[in-house]
Formats: sequence, C-alpha cells, structure tokens
Amino acid sequence: MTGTAPAAWFIFFLLVFVGGVSAAAFSFRLLVYLALCLSRPKDLRRRYGAWALVTGPTSGIGRSVALELARRGLNLVLLDLDAANLQETFDVITSRHGVKTRTVVFDLSLVGTPQGDESMRRLRAAIEGLDVGVLVNNAGVGRPAVAYLHEADVEAWVRMVRVNLWALTEVTAAVLPGMVERGRGAVLNMGSASSEAIPSFPLNTIYAATKRYVSKFSRSLYVEYRSKGIDVQCQAPFFVATRLVPSAVLDNWLSPFVPTPDAYARAAVRWIGHAPLCTPAVGHQLLWCLAGVLPDAAHDWLRLREHLRFRALFQRERAAMASAADRGRERKRRTPKNEFFL
Repeated sequence: MTGTAPAAWFIFFLLVFVGGVSAAAFSFRLLVYLALCLSRPKDLRRRYGAWALVTGPTSGIGRSVALELARRGLNLVLLDLDAANLQETFDVITSRHGVKTRTVVFDLSLVGTPQGDESMRRLRAAIEGLDVGVLVNNAGVGRPAVAYLHEADVEAWVRMVRVNLWALTEVTAAVLPGMVERGRGAVLNMGSASSEAIPSFPLNTIYAATKRYVSKFSRSLYVEYRSKGIDVQCQAPFFVATRLVPSAVLDNWLSPFVPTPDAYARAAVRWIGHAPLCTPAVGHQLLWCLAGVLPDAAHDWLRLREHLRFRALFQRERAAMASAADRGRERKRRTPKNEFFL
C-alpha cells in the first residue's frame, strides 16, 4: 500500500500540471484574441501598400475577403478561372466600394503548362508598377473529397496539387520581388486545420497534405522575409460555410462553430500580420483547444468514422441524381414528338 501512494500522488499532480498547462494555453489564446478584437484595426493600406491581389475571389472565403479588403480601401487585382464570375465580382466591388480593380483570367490548374506560363506572364504584366502590398492565396481545390486514394482519377489529384500547392508557390514568387524592393508587404496563405489541429484527415488525404505544404511554406517564408518588412501568415480554419463544406457538417453538432464567409473574412483580415500561423474565428480557436485534448488514436478513429459516413451520404446522393437523370432521359425518349408543341 505504501508503494502505491506515491505513485497515485505523482499521477494526480501530473494530471493537475497537464490541466493547468492546457488551461493556461486556452486562456492565453483567448486573451490574445480579445486584445486583437478590442484593438484598433491595422491600416493595411498604410502599412503594406495600396493594392491587394486575391486568388479565387468569386465565391466563398475569397469573395468575402476581397470585399472586406475593398471596404478597408485597398485596390484589388482579382485572379480566377471564370471570366463571367470575375466580371460579376468586379461589378459588385466597384459599385459598393469604388476602389480600383483589375481582373486576370487564370486557370491555376494549368500551372507548369504552356497555357499556365502564358497566364503567369499576363499576371506579371497586370501587377507591374502596382504597389501590391497584400497577397491573399485563397484559391484551392477540395474535390475529390471523402474518397480513397485509388478511387479517383489521377488527373483529379494532379489538379488539386497544382492549384493548392504549385500555383500558390508561383503566384507568391511573382509578387514577392516587388514587396522586397519596397521593403513591406503581407502574404496570407489559406491553409486548413485539417493539417494543423488534428493528426490525420482520412479520405481527404491529398487535400490535407497540400495544406500541410502551405503551412510549412508559409512558416519558412515568415522566417526568411520578416527582417525585410514582409509578414507571411498561414491561416488554418476549420469548416466555413462555403460550397466546399458538406451539408452534413452544417446539420450536426459542429454547426455553431461554422462561421459564414463574411464573418470569417472580417476576422481573417483583422489577423493579417499578427502571427505566422493562426485560426482567426473564435469558434475555430475553441475547436483547436478541444482537439488538443484528444489523443491521436481517438482523432484517427473519429475522423475515419465521420468521413465514412459522409462518403456513404455522397454515394446515395450521387446514385439518386443519376437515377433521376436516367428517368428524365427515358421519359424524353418515350415522349411523342408532337407533344412538345402542345
């Protein structure tokens, strides 16, 4: 009995110590967040430059971030693959905020090809002579999602790698020289909590792996360029209510922690230049702290179980859509031609 008492006390004090450290870390995160919220927003135009370049600005987080930057008075260069969507976003920004705006049509999945090289030349021409002080690498590909590696076509994985990893690197390399010459700038790379806060992201393996690259890339650039007046940051959000997020996520217990793109953008822009790695939304910070409590094995089991459930839901949805399409084609085949003129 006497031998077990010291061991019990040791375990007790160890648990108290671990709990104290966790509570202190959570309190520190909360205090930093509150201090940032209560502080005066940074004047991005004065601190970094008059122009911002945003990739993927026509929907979701990218659109909301572009609008938030325009609200703060920055002129914009918008880069996306769809000319019609770019024009619509251009019209909204100029009508609401009246800032100067340029657009560049660029399919980022073509980097490393002759078409991609030509698009890079057009991008460099578009930003030549501009005081591009903020770069937001937001564009990303999330599909194929909830799939085993062997199930999707190789070209789909290659497209994801090109957009999430290769294109981000090339666009950053195109903008950095001007920032170095002016001695100021900020680079915001959109990562993911799937590669930072949790140990694995099964059935979304390539996506999480590309976002891990974004994190390491950003941290290393942060160390390289901080002395040159350039702030490099990776933001690692959990789910945000965009089209990339499965509807099943919005219907479960996580829904209160899923901000809208506009809410996320307000926090994201406020955090620019404040840390090399962050998750700006307060709900996401709570999830990050909770994630740190669970052991890796528990995370692995929970993520695989949840993603297999999502996979089953998607398969049922795809089967229902395919069945409806087949029925529509069959009705069209059987409908007499003169019925179309009734």
